[in-house]
Amino acid sequence: MSTLHTVNKSPFERNALHSCLGHLCAGDAVLMIEDGVFGARKGSSAAPMVQAALQAAKVYALVADLSARGIKPGDVIDGVQLVDYGGFVDLVTQHGRTAAWL
Repeated sequence: MSTLHTVNKSPFERNALHSCLGHLCAGDAVLMIEDGVFGARKGSSAAPMVQAALQAAKVYALVADLSARGIKPGDVIDGVQLVDYGGFVDLVTQHGRTAAWL
């Protein structure tokens, strides 16, 4: 059973994203929401670990939260897929369980 992992804390304030990425299993997905979307920025210190995670899992970022924080789609790490609220719901229904990393 796959898991959708949601991360809502900035990787520059907490280690939730780092911990989450270390617990991924085959078929899991990561969705960055709220301040967690700062982890999706190209060139940030979090970018290498997100890029490494893309080799094993799908990684998403919520568009509304990117926009609210002034992050443009072109500033997002290549391979991170952007989703709207409907896409968030789809991800929840596609995975057997959801884990929130705080």
